[in-house]
Amino acid sequence: MSTPVDGPLARERSHLAASRSALRAMRADVEALDITDVTANWVNAEVLAHQIEERIKALADLSDTPLFFGRLDYLHAPGAEDAEGAEGERFYIGRRHVHDAEGDPMVIDWRAPVSQPFYRASKKDPMDIALRRRFGYTGGDLTAYEDEHLSDPAEAARTSKLLQQEIERPRVGPMRDIVATIQPEQDEIVRSGLSGTVCVQGGPGTGKTAVGLHRVAYLLYAHRERLARTGTLVIGPNRSFLHYIEQVLPALGELTVQQATVEDLVAHVEIKGTDDATAAVVKGDARMARVLRRALYSHVTMPTEPVVVVRGSRRWRVAAYELEELIRELLDRDIRYGAAREALPQRIAHAVLVQMERSGEAPDDRVQDAVARNSAVKAAVKAVWPAVDPAKLVLRLLSDADFLAEHAAGILDEEEQKAVLWTKPARSVKSAKWSAADAVLIDEATDLIQRTHSLGHVVLDEAQDLSPMQYRAVGRRCTTGSATVLGDLAQGTTPWATRGWEEALTHLGKPEAVIEELTAGFRVPTDVITYASRLLPHIAPGLTPVVSIRENPGHFEVRPVAGTTDVVDACRASLRHEGSTGLIAADARVPELAAALKEAGIPYLGPGEETTRETRLTLVPASLAKGLEYDYVVLDEPRAVVDGEPDERTGLRRLYVALTRAVSGLTVTHAAPLPPQLIA
Repeated sequence: MSTPVDGPLARERSHLAASRSALRAMRADVEALDITDVTANWVNAEVLAHQIEERIKALADLSDTPLFFGRLDYLHAPGAEDAEGAEGERFYIGRRHVHDAEGDPMVIDWRAPVSQPFYRASKKDPMDIALRRRFGYTGGDLTAYEDEHLSDPAEAARTSKLLQQEIERPRVGPMRDIVATIQPEQDEIVRSGLSGTVCVQGGPGTGKTAVGLHRVAYLLYAHRERLARTGTLVIGPNRSFLHYIEQVLPALGELTVQQATVEDLVAHVEIKGTDDATAAVVKGDARMARVLRRALYSHVTMPTEPVVVVRGSRRWRVAAYELEELIRELLDRDIRYGAAREALPQRIAHAVLVQMERSGEAPDDRVQDAVARNSAVKAAVKAVWPAVDPAKLVLRLLSDADFLAEHAAGILDEEEQKAVLWTKPARSVKSAKWSAADAVLIDEATDLIQRTHSLGHVVLDEAQDLSPMQYRAVGRRCTTGSATVLGDLAQGTTPWATRGWEEALTHLGKPEAVIEELTAGFRVPTDVITYASRLLPHIAPGLTPVVSIRENPGHFEVRPVAGTTDVVDACRASLRHEGSTGLIAADARVPELAAALKEAGIPYLGPGEETTRETRLTLVPASLAKGLEYDYVVLDEPRAVVDGEPDERTGLRRLYVALTRAVSGLTVTHAAPLPPQLIA
């Protein structure tokens, strides 16, 4: 059926075309800027050129992405609800601001205050909205619209069909933004202030990752100048995950957010070794911070000799007891080891200057600096407050049983000390087979010596898997800023997984953070989340199960199989549907399944590789499935997933993660008996 040339849909398409044209004009204006005569020097020119380049990138029109996804018709002009005869205005809500040649807005940024009712207005609280219109798209083409008359009491509240379709729409490629589908409880978190830290507990499919990313985009919009100075950072569990989410912020016009794993943050040494679970748990315990502090400050010793400074024909003597007073004063101030060491020569020099003044001289700051650089002063500082290399400090702790015992006494018991000691002590920092947990210890020691640079805002995703020491490492990166912490206690799959958010936030240095819980499932179908929730009493007894709000129950099947051929057939069946398919299996079974897929002629990708219309199947080891989503999932051998972990609880949590990666359908294939916890 053709669209009437003067109908509502045609008019909205016309506005879309005009908005895209206006955006191209905005970009052309920036590209045409001539900065030849406006910069004072080449440094200013380089900075300005970079800013213009970033602005041009931000103004890119993504042809497959809707420029606007909603419309608000206000009853009154915003801010003029009580003004008599104030005429309502119409705003198109989209990913970024677009204006015409006269500067009048054609699309309003979703983060602007005037856009907020698109997410929060309801029949009970219409927020002065007469009409909310949602748009449906195929690619970048506007194909449908749906109206909600919030101010009309005669119109019953109903579920938006377009909203459901957008949530359930099959996807190929990386994670997409959810800006068109943000729900009121999510929007409240997204728009919370910069000064406070927010912790979001969210089960599978509740949109916590997307909420965290949109919160960054919102904060950059609301506090751009401040965050441009202080910086923002998104921390994910692994590179595959970061690759999966990396396109969300650029799609919202934000290009300045750094991304990293915790391992990236603490990369002081090359990781060559691994720890067993016992050693990793002890090394990740917050008590190790106390052990490191003791070991570091054991290098500070009290002087037994005076310092004698020779200047010309005069000799100035600072007695040993005076030096001890200076050292104890610095220790009592509890400033960082390196900062105190740098301050000590100036303190000694000041004591010398006091003597000079008493003798009738009039020394100035230049004299004090010269005294601080005097060889006798430098030698004294080296003796009582020596420089310490953080990696060498950790190397000694892990290699020298006596040194460890001395500084861990009353903190770690004998068994814990044995667990962290290396069986073969390394000869040097370079030859040591450092583990990931060792690198975190070095980061802690580094911060004890010199303050870590703090950012304005940090988003920490999949936080439930961090150790207390890793939380401390992240917390150091936002001591003067705030954080958004995202995770699900039921998905903790490390031996040191977080037991509770209050404890985790204390280690992060943000005990005052607000904890929000998302329990409405938007991504995982009802039948799938109901099946996976059978595991909750065994893995996280106190947690509220996710309730899917999806009207479509989704495809769900538990299928006994005879071998890998049947698993391949299940993948073929899933690939007949539109969208992406993930084959998730215990890590040990991945090579066998890869060979079976190759023999069957089915192309596949690894996690983190971007799917295409030609290759829509990803083979995913269970250990890397966390945070990823696929339209359809084939889960191979649940029993093997559980058995692949060091203990049953961790194995069941890994299985819970694997079961909840599907957006539209899940097929569970098994030749071995299912874990009893899954049997109703």
